[in-house]
Amino acid sequence: MPPRRVIGIDAGGTKLLGGVVDEQLVVHHRVHRSWRGADRSETLDTFVEAVEEVRAAAPDVEAVGFGIPSLVDPDTGVSLWSNHLPLDDVPFRDLMSERLGLAVHVDNDANLALLAEARRGAARRARHALMLALGTGIGGGILIDGRVYRGAGGTAGELGHLVVDTDGAECPGDCPGRGCLEVAASGSTIGLEGERAGREEPESALGRRLAAGGEISGQFVTELAHSGDPAAMAVLESVGRRLGAGLTGLVNAFNPEVVVVGGGAVAAGELLLGPARAVVAERALPPSRDAVRIVPAHFGDESGMVGAALFALAGGQG
Repeated sequence: MPPRRVIGIDAGGTKLLGGVVDEQLVVHHRVHRSWRGADRSETLDTFVEAVEEVRAAAPDVEAVGFGIPSLVDPDTGVSLWSNHLPLDDVPFRDLMSERLGLAVHVDNDANLALLAEARRGAARRARHALMLALGTGIGGGILIDGRVYRGAGGTAGELGHLVVDTDGAECPGDCPGRGCLEVAASGSTIGLEGERAGREEPESALGRRLAAGGEISGQFVTELAHSGDPAAMAVLESVGRRLGAGLTGLVNAFNPEVVVVGGGAVAAGELLLGPARAVVAERALPPSRDAVRIVPAHFGDESGMVGAALFALAGGQG
């Protein structure tokens, strides 16, 4: 009998990644989409189009798992509120099921990234773990006693919206907060800090990129840093230390065995995680600081897609 196959969709603030995934977590087909400034109708259409594209190559799929950057009611599948996408008060599960004619399971994107890492990845065998997904924003997930913790109403785990600076910048998107960890250490922040460095150091590669009218993204900064560019490396050092400050509070609060860092920004690797670990070692309380491991996601920036597929294979249980 051939292995069961489902579709896993991971949606972030600016892009979508999906694929057909089997029980062995082999990804057979992938689809990518991006969105900037899309309205609700366009956003929902993009979800449908992405699913239909990969479904055309694998018509035997039995369900779809969606990880969306939203607070999700686990009982109804309603998207209650999203910081980066127009998905407030959307009956997402039922609407997608009706449009696709498939069983649909939906949860917060970072919860599902954590599910993948806890079941098959970097947090495997851990009973207590945290997930931070660094992308357009920062998604978070909490594993307590082997289960994803969703809180009283299903909306726990928004670790990116912990306030780390009461006088900090306004949080992007629709978050009413200021000085959130998302402002300090997201993938978007790496790009913004790269722009700042380019303005301050016009002779640097970052400065030359700005002068030529080019965009400075987190990905560009990371690529420069890996090539040994001093200004770009300094950006990752600074953002990494801010990430470490946020992790210090989380380690003190939760005493996890492991913190998994994923999302697109994990491509920075040790240039980001090394400074973060150093701050935790300096500032977190013993013995938690000595026991915790801070590691990159095993599935890289595909943790959310794999977790969405696992969620669908388990019939929405995780």
